[in-house]
Amino acid sequence: MPELPEVETTRRGIEPWLQGQTIAKVMVRQPKLRWPVPAEISVLEGQVVQELTRRGKYILLHTQAGVALIHLGMSGSLRIVEAGLEPRKHDHFDLVLASGKAVRYHDPRRFGALLWTEENPQQHALLRTLGPEPLGDAFDGDYLYQQSRTRKVSVKEFIMNAHIVVGVGNIYANEALFLARIDPRRAAGRVSRERYHALAQAIRQILAYAIECGGTTLRDFVREDGSPGYFQLELMVYDRAEQLCSACQAPIRRITQGQRSTWFCPVCQR
Repeated sequence: MPELPEVETTRRGIEPWLQGQTIAKVMVRQPKLRWPVPAEISVLEGQVVQELTRRGKYILLHTQAGVALIHLGMSGSLRIVEAGLEPRKHDHFDLVLASGKAVRYHDPRRFGALLWTEENPQQHALLRTLGPEPLGDAFDGDYLYQQSRTRKVSVKEFIMNAHIVVGVGNIYANEALFLARIDPRRAAGRVSRERYHALAQAIRQILAYAIECGGTTLRDFVREDGSPGYFQLELMVYDRAEQLCSACQAPIRRITQGQRSTWFCPVCQR
């Protein structure tokens, strides 16, 4: 699944092609995505894109008439193409620009979304209960410590909860916990304030570096220009079961938590 760095990489990649441009036509080939594409999306036609922002894993396309919310789902991607380019299988919608280009959404699993709101998007049902952005000012070790008190869930599952903090998916949770030297099995309520400061900093560092590197290439994800990201080359524990820890040479372990795989060093992470 594209995580926060992949979504932010996509936003930055398509922004120069979209901002200030007029959307000439909305072409929906497959309206049955995770949620049905609303008929109101046609209001976009004739609108000028004022800005492109991101909230969690949602890309927000702002116009004077309202805001389109785009989610990449499990396997979605956005690319800039020539408007007349023949669509491939699983190319579900185009935002055709007056410039002759189009933003094309490709999604084999159809778990993504194209939604519309004329209200404040931050109050949309899908956004209003989200936690703070991990790269924003509201997120730090004190916040994590306060939110974690009395919680028995594992610290890894805690930081992957989008109501606590958005965008810390499985790859980056594994990597941040390794960087902070915290055992992913430890109960969230039993992690000290000092260690949460280290974890918050690790989350920021990992995500910022992943964005700088262009996101992590997964089986289903490439960047908006079709080229891969490169952060996968730097992964320290994710998907490295039985390989040697770069710090202590102990074998990396793999376990399952909340139906997701977890990788960690049993020596370095306590």
